[in-house]
Amino acid sequence: MTDDFSGLGLSSKVTDAVAAAGYTKPTEIQAQAIPHLLQKKDLIGIAQTGTGKTASFVLPMLTLLENGRARARMPRTLILEPTRELAAQVSENFEKYGKNHRLSMALIIGGVSFEDQNKKLDRGVDVLIATPGRLLDQIERGKIMLNGVEILVIDEADRMLDMGFIDDIEKIVNRLPPRRQTMLFSATMDAQIERLTKKFLKDPVHVQVSRAASTADTIDQKLVKVSSKPDEKRAALRARIDASEGLTNAIIFCNRKRDVATLARSLERHGYSAGSLHGDMDQKSRMETLDAFKTNKLTLLVASDVAARGLDIPAVSHVFNFDVPVHAEDYVHRIGRTGRAGRSGVAYTLVAPADGKHLDAILKLIQKPIDWLDDVKTAKPAASEEQADGAEAKPSRGRRGRATRPPARAPREQNATTERATPVEAAAPAERPAAERPSAAVRSAAAEPAAPKSNSRQRASRKPEQAAADSPFGDAGPIPAFLLRSTRLSQ
Repeated sequence: MTDDFSGLGLSSKVTDAVAAAGYTKPTEIQAQAIPHLLQKKDLIGIAQTGTGKTASFVLPMLTLLENGRARARMPRTLILEPTRELAAQVSENFEKYGKNHRLSMALIIGGVSFEDQNKKLDRGVDVLIATPGRLLDQIERGKIMLNGVEILVIDEADRMLDMGFIDDIEKIVNRLPPRRQTMLFSATMDAQIERLTKKFLKDPVHVQVSRAASTADTIDQKLVKVSSKPDEKRAALRARIDASEGLTNAIIFCNRKRDVATLARSLERHGYSAGSLHGDMDQKSRMETLDAFKTNKLTLLVASDVAARGLDIPAVSHVFNFDVPVHAEDYVHRIGRTGRAGRSGVAYTLVAPADGKHLDAILKLIQKPIDWLDDVKTAKPAASEEQADGAEAKPSRGRRGRATRPPARAPREQNATTERATPVEAAAPAERPAAERPSAAVRSAAAEPAAPKSNSRQRASRKPEQAAADSPFGDAGPIPAFLLRSTRLSQ
């Protein structure tokens, strides 16, 4: 393994850009893959996340593209990425390492105007970075022709498989010229991806620098027992965040997109600097949130698995799995967001009673034990915390299964006062120390006016005029006679 980039055969323009970026020694996969790629060989690269896979194909590609020129709507290279974030990150790598080149590049992803993309394509691009769905849209519109592609990169192939992009990739590859160089990179490898490599690649070189689906030794992994109740689980997460030493920033992973938004709002209400990132957000919001996290404007990033693959944020100190991932491979990618580039990192996984099956699959995959963290005593959230977390009280049921009536509404004047209160005033009770907060019973009594006591004898002795005034029929219409009839109470 060479000690620096100058011994890999890269051009001086590339090595100068790498040195300017502050890198002096190639990673293991870079040292093994780059010489083969410069010889224009097909390659399959398997390495755990955070080992520099992106630079291992970007650097030789820049060297190979120094000779030649792009033509309109006919890119010279094509890089396929499973998500917009990964595609945008690869484009950043090209800008960083290709600053000494005059190569043109286009990013073809969803959430971006077709018009802006078409302007670049019409001028001709050397490097085309795309997600499969948007690329097929542009091909069907007649804006891209792939018969001039010299190099194809399929990045994060296992993620492509998980997201159902394999059929789209086959459609795209069938439009490429047979004489091309093809690279496939992945953190894991299964039988279906191996079948695709036999179909797409010709006599590929295999480079595997670590056991598939292994986790980095720089990550301290811990398991935390939690309750299945959402409010108690959120309280346990906050306690773990507060107890974590050296936490500068963290990514918190949830399995479902709706839980991402709920948890982010809960953390914000409890005074944490938090933002959310999931696939249903528009592209502008996603990029703004990522940029805020990268520039330390946000401390906590609550995300779905859209942030689990390939995002290069080197200084993430902690990862929290709020949910145990359903797919064991996702655990490897999630915790791989920390402990990158030789740094140390910490990964906590919150395990509820129903997560045993998924945890067993993770342990079987990574083939190493994970220690349980000593239980951290956390108080059950008070009523104000449950309201802050968005917990909705379920109506209680009587003997016959009927829901009991909700409590009486406060008088109109009280509601008007509450509506005029500022957000700071409304949140004040929840922000006071627990010792100063009134008990739940006191808060309940203060919030609801006492219901007037009723007496059956008083109802029986009311005069007709009073009954009419109290009648639900109002004073405009006749009152049924049976309502005015006096009743005799049994003794």
